[in-house]
Amino acid sequence: MSELDIRLLLTALVSVLLLVALIVSRIRMHPLLALLVVAVGVGLFAGMDIDRVARAVTNGAGKTLGAVGIIIALGAMLGKVLADTGVTESIANAILRRASDRALPWAMALAAFIVGIPMFFEVGLVVLLPLIFSVARKLETRERFRGSAYIYVGVPVIAALAAMHGMVPPHPGPLTAIATLKTVIGPTMLYGFVAAVPAIVLGGPLYAQFLTPRMTVRPDEALLEQFTHAPGPASTGSQPGAALGIFTVLLPALLMLVHTLAETLLPKGAPVARVAAFLGNPLIAMLIGVLFACTALVYARGGDTKRLRESLGASLKPIAGILLIIAGGGAFQQVLTDVKVGDAIVHLTQHFALPPLALGWTIAMLLSVSTGSATVGIVGAAGLLAPLAGADPTLNLPLLALSIGCGSLFFNYANHAGFWLVKESFGMTMGEATKTISVVQSIVALVGLAMVLLMNLLPALG
Repeated sequence: MSELDIRLLLTALVSVLLLVALIVSRIRMHPLLALLVVAVGVGLFAGMDIDRVARAVTNGAGKTLGAVGIIIALGAMLGKVLADTGVTESIANAILRRASDRALPWAMALAAFIVGIPMFFEVGLVVLLPLIFSVARKLETRERFRGSAYIYVGVPVIAALAAMHGMVPPHPGPLTAIATLKTVIGPTMLYGFVAAVPAIVLGGPLYAQFLTPRMTVRPDEALLEQFTHAPGPASTGSQPGAALGIFTVLLPALLMLVHTLAETLLPKGAPVARVAAFLGNPLIAMLIGVLFACTALVYARGGDTKRLRESLGASLKPIAGILLIIAGGGAFQQVLTDVKVGDAIVHLTQHFALPPLALGWTIAMLLSVSTGSATVGIVGAAGLLAPLAGADPTLNLPLLALSIGCGSLFFNYANHAGFWLVKESFGMTMGEATKTISVVQSIVALVGLAMVLLMNLLPALG
């Protein structure tokens, strides 16, 4: 390792510590300001040109908003329509009637497992937030319940969505590793499902039961009212049927699932596959979901269209701050990437003497934690190990791809946009967010690695 590598690694570490200090110390700096200040400081201290620093901050914020900002806004609109027409309320009541208090985390984990098969982590969380908040708000009114109901039902959802996002194709992480290592989707997907189940159980319902009595997390009241208040301005006075309501909730996920199946089963470039890819694009799928909800739940039922428009506009106000903070996280991540912190991590890992499966997990983990990008972790780890994958015929390449995906999930923290989405949506402090999303994803990543090493002892699939 060179002196520059050591300097970059120390810069990345100090920047995260400084960010936390600015937010939680007596300064109490707003997260958006803290993220921008630290991002600019990292760029300048690392020797970037002044114009490059500003460009990296702008590009990082814009890229992140472009990737998840509009989707989160559409998710807020969909959640508002579902809440105002009573759909979320009826689904929450049905879950509470059919599941005991102890079974609720398992039911929520199962719902997130299904939704998470085609949906990215951020998209799945936005879609499920109305259901999380509705179930938790009803649960917290029960006298015998102790602790944070939002942690109790939210942590299993976070664990399931994270596990599916990092372990199971066609999520971008596993697909990138598969393409770089020149392996196949089928065995990787099967391995991913097998590894995801114990990871979700330990990081979700079991950890939620441990954490809930120790937490008092409660989202902002405006966000709660948006997602749980029913009937609202767009209501027609009678609630839609359960089947229509559930279909409306799942429509974006179904469109993405069709894309998944088409991508897996059809030749690349086939007309049907191209149409499925368009409809299954997260932004298009969410847009269709919102339009369908407005049409089926309001327009077709004689609802007040003027009040619907006002309600949709009002749905964006509680999430404006969340979107800007997520953009700040994207700016911080982009600067860390541009100053080549990832290269320093790569040079560091060259000194490791680990088996390939453990090495892939470790490289992806270090790159993801240091740069704030799971994609950087996966691309870097897969690229480094691709020559080894081609030279060692005994190496189980689907398991190596899975190991890299698991490593990219470890300790999602302040330089990850997903961290800020969870923190701000649930109204958490930095410490509370660390105990939830950071620890949950670490559990999922470690259990995933353990499952990879265990499955490597068995005969290879395919």
